[in-house]
Amino acid sequence: MSSAARVCTSSKRPRSSICVYHLSRSPSLASVRLARLRPTQLTVGYVEVTLKAQEWARLGKKRRKIELEYQVFPAVLGPGRDYFIIDHHHLGIALIDEGIRDVLVTVLDDLSYLESSVFWRTMEFRSWSHPYDHRGRRCDYRDMPRRLTQLEDDPHRSLAGLVRSAGGFAKDQEPFVEFLWADFFRPRVSVRLIKREQRRATALGLRLARSSEARYLPGWTGKVATGSADWSR
Repeated sequence: MSSAARVCTSSKRPRSSICVYHLSRSPSLASVRLARLRPTQLTVGYVEVTLKAQEWARLGKKRRKIELEYQVFPAVLGPGRDYFIIDHHHLGIALIDEGIRDVLVTVLDDLSYLESSVFWRTMEFRSWSHPYDHRGRRCDYRDMPRRLTQLEDDPHRSLAGLVRSAGGFAKDQEPFVEFLWADFFRPRVSVRLIKREQRRATALGLRLARSSEARYLPGWTGKVATGSADWSR
């Protein structure tokens, strides 16, 4: 999910901004060990993790402290009263790689009273989980990793991040947008090209992202080709 997403606690959404985390109750804040955070997706793009770790490594001690206070991890209390984060999976792994032990977590809701199966169905209904593997196949929630460091690498999720950063599609506040783009790239760009020739893969991804084939995706910035159906009618 987008790192710029806001937490909304009022009963109505403000018209001037987009809020992904909409709640009727005020969320609480806690300092939690990164090792305790539970993921709500099966994969990440490890290219993006590496880039975030490199950005973090360049920060001075004072700036790191400021960033840690700003980068709050949204989470839900689930079975066992564990913290299930619904964003910042890439950042969390990058911080672990950089030796950071604790982060701030905002608890959006307490669903710890639910049975595991009901909890996961509720999370998916709220668009707070993404149970798909690195090939885009839906998995059982029992396959969900228990720790951030156990997440699989999805090269096409990495490509989606690279294409977005290069201006291939606009940022969107909706959940798991980059995974939708990853699924779009999956049959069109080979894993081998992504891993061996990242620059060429990104250039190809940019062309594909601006094509009319991608017009159904959030953040699309291309133009509909002449002769294509006008789905807005």
